[in-house]
Amino acid sequence: MSLTLSEKAKSVKPSSTLAITAKAKEMKANNIDVVGFGAGEPDFNTPDNICEAAIDAIKNGFTKYTPASGTNELKEAICKKFETFNGLKYTPSQIVISNGGKHGLSNVFDAILNPGDEVIIPAPYWLSYPEMVKLSDGVPVIITGSKEQGYKVTAEQIRNAVTDKTKALVLNTPSNPTGMIYTREELEAIAAVAVEKDFYVVSDEMYEYLTYAGEKHISIASLNDEIYKRTITCSGVSKSYAMTGWRIGYTASSVEIAKLMGAMQSHATSNPNSIAQKATLEALNGPQDQVMLMCKEFDERRKYMYERVCNMPLLSCIEPKGAFYVFIDISATFGKKYKDTVITTAADFADIFLNDYAVAVVPCADFGFADHIRLSYAISKEQIAKGMDRLEKFLAELK
Repeated sequence: MSLTLSEKAKSVKPSSTLAITAKAKEMKANNIDVVGFGAGEPDFNTPDNICEAAIDAIKNGFTKYTPASGTNELKEAICKKFETFNGLKYTPSQIVISNGGKHGLSNVFDAILNPGDEVIIPAPYWLSYPEMVKLSDGVPVIITGSKEQGYKVTAEQIRNAVTDKTKALVLNTPSNPTGMIYTREELEAIAAVAVEKDFYVVSDEMYEYLTYAGEKHISIASLNDEIYKRTITCSGVSKSYAMTGWRIGYTASSVEIAKLMGAMQSHATSNPNSIAQKATLEALNGPQDQVMLMCKEFDERRKYMYERVCNMPLLSCIEPKGAFYVFIDISATFGKKYKDTVITTAADFADIFLNDYAVAVVPCADFGFADHIRLSYAISKEQIAKGMDRLEKFLAELK
């Protein structure tokens, strides 16, 4: 056949985190005792009250199409959550409920980008951002927040990256993969640049409930009216409510942008899952005690993993204050030998560690930092301890 396939589709990199997770699951299926630090997925079950709401929805026949951008009752609950937790006032007409956070972000880029528009993405970044921008015919522009800067970019770096083609900045706080949180002062400086240069801020706040050590999440849109107008706030229930498989995300934006996203979604997916919307309504309106308990457990795991890593040779990290990841600099292992193999990249490190020690970690070249790995502490403390023990043994073997 002489038919050609989409060049855009062929240019997309598959998710390395999902690939590593799949390999680890395959090893587990073969009865190998694998410790999986790869997936960004809580190990907790979805709280019972949320599951019961979904069961009730099925029993009551709530299994039909809903409005394309989601039910009005869920939009109202999201508006209430934005007001009480984020200090933001939105109306239901500004809310779009999507099939997960990724889908919401894809909707955003599709709605705001024209071919050749540039989107500034601070590195380290979640690996899907650049691919999403390219799929929406945009151009990712990467700027780097160094380790010395706490893996955060400055307003001045953003200003220097702005061109006449700049359409948006992606801001992720708390951050995947670093766990870093932007302070109010840092956000105010970034907001001033966005207002001055007149571009959108796509604020990914998926980990907003998962903050530790007295840190507080601040939504950049809450700072003033001008940045509010330019911000598209993105979140969901996957991480905070252990609802990754339910696939519900949501965005808040101007009415104009929300209408565009709703129209596109009506053709792409018809609507978000009706049953999952009822479950999300209970998640937001119901008791929050399980969320607080999960957050407390994550914090205990965070402190344990961070302390263990800090006491190991050849590794370096900054204490994460949010999300559920530890971002580790492994550059000191480069040039070291494991048996007959010289480690030259984080991918080498991760490959050996998985194959010889049955521990899955994420090498972060696809996150913009080729000399780092990401470890998730969204697994049990027993599994974390086992993985840390194996990491110590692996490092001791390097010569």
